[in-house]
Amino acid sequence: MALVTGGSRGLGKEIVLGFAQAGADVIVASRKLDACKAVADDVTSTTGRRALPVACHVGKWDDIDRLVETAYQEFGKVDVLVNNAGMSPLYPDPASVTEELYDKVFAVNLKGPFRLTALVGTRMAAGDGGSIINVSSAGSLSPGADIIPYASAKAGLNAMTLGFARAFGPNVRVNCIVPGAFMTDVTKAWDLEAFEKTAAQFFALGRGGDPAEIVGTALYFASDASSYTTGALLVVDGGGR
Repeated sequence: MALVTGGSRGLGKEIVLGFAQAGADVIVASRKLDACKAVADDVTSTTGRRALPVACHVGKWDDIDRLVETAYQEFGKVDVLVNNAGMSPLYPDPASVTEELYDKVFAVNLKGPFRLTALVGTRMAAGDGGSIINVSSAGSLSPGADIIPYASAKAGLNAMTLGFARAFGPNVRVNCIVPGAFMTDVTKAWDLEAFEKTAAQFFALGRGGDPAEIVGTALYFASDASSYTTGALLVVDGGGR
C-alpha cells in the first residue's frame, strides 16, 4: 500500500495513478476531501485497485497522527510513503514575507514530512520495512529570489532524507526526488511564452516536464529496483540546471 500526500493534483496525482497502475492500493491525502475522492474514484474505475481518500493538512501534526492511524487501521501497513505535499506562495520581495506565511511554508514543506516520516518510518522499521520518498524541488539546490522560504524548507527536506535513511536503515530506504519545472496546474501563474523560450534555450531537453514523467522515478524508489539506494537525491529536471 502506498500513501501519497498532496495526492489530489499535480505530481502527486500522477504518482498515485502510476502506483495503482503498477498494482498498489493507495491512500490519496490532501487538504480537500472532495478532490481526494475524485482521484480515488478515478483510481478504482481505471485500475480496480483500492483507493482511500483522506483529508489531511500536513502542516498540522494532529491531522498527520490521524492520517497514520487511519492508514494502519484500514490497511494494516504502509509499504511506501510519498511526502509530496508542498506550497510556494508568491511574494513581491523578501521583506514582504510575513511570519504567518513563513511558518505556513515550513509547516507544509518540512515540519509535516518530518512528523509523517517519523511515525510511518518507525512502524516500517519495526515491521517488514518499506520505502519513503520525499519530493523536493530543484529550487532547493539553486533558489531564486522569489522562492527563498520554499527553497529553504525543501533544502531541509533534502537533509532530512539522509538523516532518516540513517535512522531507519537497513529495513527502510529513504530517498528524494528533486523535480525541476513540470507543467502542472501551478504553471497557470507563469508567463508560459517566456518559460518556453527559456526552456528551449537553456534546458538540455528543451522543455518543461509532463507530470506523467515523474512516475518512473517514483516507481524506481518504491520498488526493489532501488534496493541498494538510500539517502539519495535524484534530480529530474530535463537538464534545466
